[in-house]
Amino acid sequence: MRRLPILAALLPPLLVCLGAAAQQRGGPARLGEFQAWTAATHIEQGQKICYAFVRARSIDGVPGREAQNVMLLVTHRPHSRDQVAVRAGYSFPRGAEARLIVGQTELPFFTAQDTAFARDGRATVQALRAGREALARGPGPNNRGQTADIFPLAGFSAAYDAISRECPAPARR
Repeated sequence: MRRLPILAALLPPLLVCLGAAAQQRGGPARLGEFQAWTAATHIEQGQKICYAFVRARSIDGVPGREAQNVMLLVTHRPHSRDQVAVRAGYSFPRGAEARLIVGQTELPFFTAQDTAFARDGRATVQALRAGREALARGPGPNNRGQTADIFPLAGFSAAYDAISRECPAPARR
């Protein structure tokens, strides 16, 4: 799980250099655009990582944050699937809890630095597939106020399917 904050922190600069040449050097390669979502891959420590992400449509609660830096991501790694994270654009207070609300489903997230992680990735993916938008809520920096970030889910299922094809689940033994 420690690699997720690093991936989330590096994602925006990495996206600048998308392309086949970048993939050969370990940088990201775009799999496609799916309405609001983007699917891509990159090489991390010699292993292919597949991820889909969307930027927040609206943000509220922390002055100075920019929506382009607030993202919802789903990542597949060789031995770990459905890692769901929200990059907040600010550092969460230590030990903070966050939640993602999709329709009537409220999903718990734990936090580390500027990222919140789903406690149950599989349940979160199911909710994202069935929803129209996701609302991320969490404490602001230094526990001052609450944040409310809205993410569109249009295209999520197609982007998720693209990363699942590119990084299939390992065969069970």
